[in-house]
Amino acid sequence: MRKIFLLLFSTAISVCSLAKDYNILDFGAKPDGICLNTTIIQGAIDYIAAHDGGRLVFPAGNWLTGSIYLKSGVILHLEENAVLLGSTTAFDYIKDPYIGWMSLVFALKQKDIGITGKGTIDGRGFHTANNMVANIHKGIYNDPLRQDRPNETNRPQNVYFRECENIIIRGILLKDPASWNQTYDQCVNLYVDSIRVDSKNYWNNDGIDIVDCKNVVIKNSYFDAADDAICFKSHDPAKICEDVVVDNCVGRSSANGVKFGTVSRGGFRNFNITNITIFDTYRSAITFAAVDGAIVENILVDGVKSTNTGNVIYLRIGDRWSGGKQPEMKNIVIKNVYAEVPVGKADAGYHYEGPVEDLPRNVSPAGIVGLPGHTIKNVLLENIKIVYPGGSNPHYAYRGLSKADLDSIPEMPMAYPEFSQFKELPAWGFYLRHAEDITLRNVTLIAEKKEYRPAIVADDVKSLLLDKVDLQEPDSKKKKQVFLHNSTYRKK
Repeated sequence: MRKIFLLLFSTAISVCSLAKDYNILDFGAKPDGICLNTTIIQGAIDYIAAHDGGRLVFPAGNWLTGSIYLKSGVILHLEENAVLLGSTTAFDYIKDPYIGWMSLVFALKQKDIGITGKGTIDGRGFHTANNMVANIHKGIYNDPLRQDRPNETNRPQNVYFRECENIIIRGILLKDPASWNQTYDQCVNLYVDSIRVDSKNYWNNDGIDIVDCKNVVIKNSYFDAADDAICFKSHDPAKICEDVVVDNCVGRSSANGVKFGTVSRGGFRNFNITNITIFDTYRSAITFAAVDGAIVENILVDGVKSTNTGNVIYLRIGDRWSGGKQPEMKNIVIKNVYAEVPVGKADAGYHYEGPVEDLPRNVSPAGIVGLPGHTIKNVLLENIKIVYPGGSNPHYAYRGLSKADLDSIPEMPMAYPEFSQFKELPAWGFYLRHAEDITLRNVTLIAEKKEYRPAIVADDVKSLLLDKVDLQEPDSKKKKQVFLHNSTYRKK
């Protein structure tokens, strides 16, 4: 992973040392936020690409534009108080026929490109999306308009790069997309450093999406998103997202903090995720899903602080769109975690909150949940401390420990993978099912109020090791806090 980091750091330096700066004013663009500059900006990009590359510099001002395509050798450099301002007219955006999405900034099969500076890309997505809704209702644009929102592909993202090489995204603020915020799809050598994301003004506003990419660094960045904050996807069964470093990032989400999936057809391999802070997040701080036939392997998460987050860790194998491909999840290390789980809704009061769903249930435990015949293998959880509110009410939701109770928990292989999907679970700290070679070492679980459930339940877990596990609950000295069903311990 250190080699990946050094490779991409040197790539970033080489990309940024391109020959010459060009000022967008010299091409005739107007920074008044009124004149549409799409053709001028595209002409400037084309000119620079044809003349050995360089930086297209945007000084302070509001540079109104629709869809533009970045070309090889060109960097968009947004100076402080420069705003690349998205048009609110949906017809100023292209739905690229190859990618199948709309975007403000596209790049397709280009290399040595980037977006840098202290400026902003502002998609004004709330207005653009609602203008699109109006067009659909008038019959001007064809869209199924499910849940009274246009399909994600019919709303512009801020950035979509596909099959590009040697990319630097540094320093900028990306805000208010109409759909996902920024997608890097089947790209190689991507370096993201010190960016800020404010992506919470419409539905599906992810912070960043990395799809089937190789050699990726994301560091020193802040993500505030209505949907998943830092999201890795695998859309192609023949591709894989691999060799990725995420370091020193902060995330807030009305969905998940750091997530693999949900589209998980190829897989995720060789990840180092370190020094992550997650707060006010509705779903899981860390969630890895293999529900579409993916392979998930060789993943390290080291250093997580999660406060006011609805769930801490959720690892899940499912069988949704696998097409017969066999899912796998193995060799996962998650360590040095401190987390606090609230009793209430963690994202209450944000503009677009996560939906209230999967009820009735009390506060859910962390989970490692495979399927029969598709177990999650070789997981180490080390130096973990999770503080739960406790106080679950068995008269509101109840799940007992009898064989009938445990067998009544549905497998749900085709369901969307969320920690709450099973409703009430029989543990307050960790629920483990269909797994093997699971180790909890130096793990402290605290319930602040008395619980009717035990701390840990293992169902169909082979070779479980509990090493220095401290389970704290008021008035529970004689309570059995670990319950095994069809499961076996192993020795150190």
